Parts: sequence; C-alpha cells; structure tokens
Amino acid sequence: MESIAAESTTMETVNEKASRGENFVRYALERIHKDNGFAARLRRADNPSTEYQSWESLASFGVDLEKDWVRLPYCVVGAALAKAKPEADGSLKLGAAIAACYDEGSQSDQAKAKLRRLLACSTTAEACQILRPLLALISGRGVRLDFSQLLDDLLWFSGDHRERIRTRWAQGFYRRATDDEASIEAGASHD
Repeated sequence: MESIAAESTTMETVNEKASRGENFVRYALERIHKDNGFAARLRRADNPSTEYQSWESLASFGVDLEKDWVRLPYCVVGAALAKAKPEADGSLKLGAAIAACYDEGSQSDQAKAKLRRLLACSTTAEACQILRPLLALISGRGVRLDFSQLLDDLLWFSGDHRERIRTRWAQGFYRRATDDEASIEAGASHD
C-alpha cells in the first residue's frame, strides 16, 4: 500500500522541465516532512551496511539500484536531506557551502583540505564517501546547500563531465572568498 501511495506522490512531484536532482529533492523533502518512516529509511542510506533499507523508497522514485554510480548519489543526498530536514532546498553550491562552514571561508586551511580531498576523487563512489561527513558538517553549521545541484553533479560525475564538475566546485569555493572580499571593500568605501 505504501509503494502505491509513494508512486502517486512521485508522479505528482515530477516536473518534466526540472532536472533529476530538482525532482528528487522536491519529492524527498515532501515525503520527509509527511512520513517519518520514509525519513528513517532514507537516513539509513548513508551507511553502506544499512543502505539496502532505503532501496524501496529509492526504487519507487525510479532510481536504478544496480548501478552504483546512480544509486550512491541518491543515497548520499537523500540521507543528508533526511538528517537535515530543511524546509526547502538551499541556494549555495557545494564549493561555496564548504567555504561558508568556516569563519575564514576559503582561507581556512581546514576548508582547503576538505575541498582538495573532494577534488582528488576519481569515481562517484569515492566522491560520495568523502561527501558523507562533509554534508554533516554543512548541515551542522546551518549552511543552506543546493542539494539539487549537488545530486545533478554527482549523477554526471562518472562520465566525461568529472573535470568540469570538480572545476565548478573549486570555482564556487574560491569565488565565495572573492565575493566576500568585494562586499567588505564596498562597505569600507561607503564609510
């Protein structure tokens, strides 16, 4: 009975013009706030030992469970959403979100180390493994991450777009510092 209800909810939330990431995040947020059981199953997707408990929920959305480069991004993002329970998707891209976790932003040695480790990933599975604690940090600091974009990035990470995605993450990380510095300078010149 739950699968039938979940499927009808899935069909209602899928927007043909939206990306897979946008559709999944919208679907997951809607279900997380209405169904505690769904949220609990999705939280378990974060642990390789209990991930299988989320498969029914992921399959009802149409996730191909046999392909780890497809399944793992949904697991990592779904679990992060279920743990953070944001009211809506955020707006900060991954690089900017990492920088936003530290007072020094992209000048923080810790932030730089986390970004470098993520940029060193060569497979989707490795990126998802590195992202698990990073997403917990981002959520714990109250940073509003754009989960939709992250999921889309991860779904394309295994293909020819890996370098472009890593470049976008780095650009977002360092651009945030540039934007913050420009804001500070503009504020100082108005004094």
